Amino acid sequence: MAGPIDLRKAALRRAGTPRHTKLLDVIKGVAREELGSEKWLRSIARLSGRSYKQTRVTILEFLDTDVFHLSTESCVSFLDPLLESWDVDLPSFAIGFVLNHRLVPGTPKRFEFVEKEPGLPQEDEPGFTEFLQDALLSGQVTRDEIEFLRRLRFKGRRPSPLYYYRELQNLRDPLHFRAVER
Repeated sequence: MAGPIDLRKAALRRAGTPRHTKLLDVIKGVAREELGSEKWLRSIARLSGRSYKQTRVTILEFLDTDVFHLSTESCVSFLDPLLESWDVDLPSFAIGFVLNHRLVPGTPKRFEFVEKEPGLPQEDEPGFTEFLQDALLSGQVTRDEIEFLRRLRFKGRRPSPLYYYRELQNLRDPLHFRAVER
């Protein structure tokens, strides 16, 4: 079984893939904002076991590198001090990261990467979200009905909340479905 360092390196390596750039975008934003702060750079240097100069060079290289050319070493040496904790939920395969609140300004952030079925959109359709937020339309929708509606696909079109309401009514209408013979 892999040790904690191996798991962390694997998580950081996974965070560097094109589909999972949100964490890197946030870290690069923090690095750009704080690059002029000697105090911040010295804190990163101390936590990473490097000199101030090495840390500054590493951060500049990190900022100049795109996600396709980011090395594991670069991720580990720079991201390691910025990550306060991380957690792997084995049943759901979710990996959560909490950024070090002493080095990353603002409220604590949590990032999760979850395995999803191929072809599912990363985010719900805006009309679907509005449908769920409107109690008059979504009323007593069940979990199964929500999952059915969430999986609907549209090419180049954005359905309205009313569309989801009508789809829900069609789904519930006994005239549209025959009983399953056993």
